[in-house]
Amino acid sequence: MEQRKYEVRISPSDNIPAFFMKLRANRVTISSINMHDGYTYFTTDRKGLKQARKYRRRYQLKLKINPLLEDAGFARVMGSYRFLILLVIPFICSFFLWSVTVESEMPEVAERIEKKLEKASILPFRPLAKIPDETAIRQHLMQDEPSLSWVYFQRSGTTLTVIPMLSPSLEKKVEKKEKPSDLIAKTGGVITSFALTKGERVARLFSTVKKGELIATGTLEQGEDTVVVGAEGKVFADYWIEYQFSIPKEIQYKVQGDEEIRFLFNAPWKGKGLFNRENWNIIETERVVQEAGMTITIQEGMEESYIIPLLKMKLLRQVGPEATIKEEKLLHVSYDDDKVKGTILFFMNDNIAIKRPINQGD
Repeated sequence: MEQRKYEVRISPSDNIPAFFMKLRANRVTISSINMHDGYTYFTTDRKGLKQARKYRRRYQLKLKINPLLEDAGFARVMGSYRFLILLVIPFICSFFLWSVTVESEMPEVAERIEKKLEKASILPFRPLAKIPDETAIRQHLMQDEPSLSWVYFQRSGTTLTVIPMLSPSLEKKVEKKEKPSDLIAKTGGVITSFALTKGERVARLFSTVKKGELIATGTLEQGEDTVVVGAEGKVFADYWIEYQFSIPKEIQYKVQGDEEIRFLFNAPWKGKGLFNRENWNIIETERVVQEAGMTITIQEGMEESYIIPLLKMKLLRQVGPEATIKEEKLLHVSYDDDKVKGTILFFMNDNIAIKRPINQGD
């Protein structure tokens, strides 16, 4: 432990040399001996102070003692438990989320976002390791929020700021009145369900229809009167579709690697506001996800593992979001130097209803 230092001033006397000799005989640590205006000054520790007080009467000396606080300085601070606490507490706190703020010009949007964050347990005092990544949080916040176009995140140390971006307001366009229409089948299939908002069913559930066949009418009969209202809605059916494909033999794609968490240490004495809770950024975390480019060469025997899943994804992007593929049959496939060609049958369920205007004799 660092010994506390004291400055001792001795009034003028002829016994000062003998006094110092006595202290040295008792192995007292003495430093910085100097004289000023007849007074003798020296520096010693607690043990030397005790010896000086003990022998001052024998040598008839007048002493004045002043503690040297500055000598305790940096070593005393570094060795104190208070300084250790000062470092340990912010270090521990840096592993927790301390502040979550939602910045939005619309209070009702901010309130809904705050409730969703609370429901997802993204709250202050939650460990940072248990906070989901930004993609998962964004998906949760934008769910059932048509007014949002995107959600930005600003993360500084233990502070998370959520900035919801509102979709631009679109002026309501004057909708042109469409002529009343019937619904016909755009392809043949077996009807599995109806979702009509207007009109009346013509085809029956689980019946087979052909391409162009009437499946819902927009002309209603009320007694002896006939009313043309038009048919609207969706009619879902199961059907087979033949899909011819030609894809490169070598496919390049990117895969997401492991997530790396980097810890950045910021010395507390380099910044201000250390005791401000939101600025406890002694240790900042940074998440980095590396992407690696991969190349795969399609070979015989990879039909089930690569070709069919690839074609299913491609087809589903071309049809509507409500389409589902129930079954597939690979009819044939051929391999050449740089292409893979073939034909596949997909058994699908999708909306097959399209509009056909009703002829009213205009």
